[in-house]
Amino acid sequence: MKIHIFGASGSGVTTLGNALANQLNIPYFDSDHYFWEASNPPFTKRRKPIERNQLVQTALQQQEDWILGGSIINWGAEVFPTFDLIVFLWIPSAIRMERLKKRELERYGDIIFTDLERNRLFNEFIAWAKDYDEDTGVATRTLNAHQNWIAKQTTPILTLKGDHSTTQRMEMILAQLSDKL
Repeated sequence: MKIHIFGASGSGVTTLGNALANQLNIPYFDSDHYFWEASNPPFTKRRKPIERNQLVQTALQQQEDWILGGSIINWGAEVFPTFDLIVFLWIPSAIRMERLKKRELERYGDIIFTDLERNRLFNEFIAWAKDYDEDTGVATRTLNAHQNWIAKQTTPILTLKGDHSTTQRMEMILAQLSDKL
């Protein structure tokens, strides 16, 4: 079983992906692990696309079943095998933005406010994440871009809209997959 879960930053993709992987006893792969090189501060050095694609392909080919989380809409159609299910998560922007601000503070502490460079990076990230729903040109990863990608897919798509708990989301996915489990 090959499941792809994606949505805006802060929509709960990683939390759901890890929980579902644990429930199904299959590995979870986060696209951020392949998109970004290790750096300090993190998430500031993009990996070259050819290297990123080779790394993720190699990892996925080593597993029969897996869950891939994150937006991969611009990585190329030839990079991934056909998914058995694509899950799209959407939650209201206000909830998402509060989650992101809380997550960033928990991850990095007050440095995101006290260090000029880290504050700049934090504010750029928040502006980028906010643009997901607003689509003003700050980001290319937007709701509109995701909807356009979804429209081109032939794989079954499960769209989960709203601020559901991880357990509720897992139940909806497992119901969708009931004939495959």
